[in-house]
Amino acid sequence: MTEALLTHPRLITLEGGEGAGKTSAITAVRELLQARGHDVALTREPGGTPLAERIRELLLDPRDEALAPETELLLMFASRAQHVRQVLRPALQRGAFVVSDRFTDSSYAYQGHGRGLDAEWIAALERRAVGLKPGLTLLLDLDVREGRARTAGRDLWPDRIESEQDDFFERVRAGFRARALAEPGRFRLIDASQPPVAVGAAVTDALSAYLGTLTDSDLA
Repeated sequence: MTEALLTHPRLITLEGGEGAGKTSAITAVRELLQARGHDVALTREPGGTPLAERIRELLLDPRDEALAPETELLLMFASRAQHVRQVLRPALQRGAFVVSDRFTDSSYAYQGHGRGLDAEWIAALERRAVGLKPGLTLLLDLDVREGRARTAGRDLWPDRIESEQDDFFERVRAGFRARALAEPGRFRLIDASQPPVAVGAAVTDALSAYLGTLTDSDLA
């Protein structure tokens, strides 16, 4: 790939910490886009292709040896590079909206702020291995303790990330909020502490407003 970073208006991502309710928000996004007659491709990270899903298992399986932060970051971008080539670019080229549960902002938050890795290194990987930036990112923001309480007992065996301590997730949340503050034109901050119906309404309002800014060439 080239080192150009292209913002694509039909790439929509959802970000947030543990328990923020991204699954329900993605459903709201898909339903609104389909109601307006758009082709929608749903996907997730890490994962989205058979190979990327295998990398996901390496990243999240707590039974394996501990991952060095650098290993975690490079595996994330290996998965993401495959995801972009096999799923995102083909779907965007056919005119679909791509809605992804997590994208590169998660690497800045989790591996950058959470693990303490250099943001410039992440940015270089983003340019060279990904080349795409979302036109819209919906950030579901939630207090860490509330999010952890929501996910308590959800999985019998928490994965590698879920097993981290609260201070790690506080850094991750700060990382996401810093990203949103730095790029207010792309991010929409959603208060995920609200009841699910209110969160869904906030998501669809933000998406509707964004769609209203798109031109015919953006949708082509």
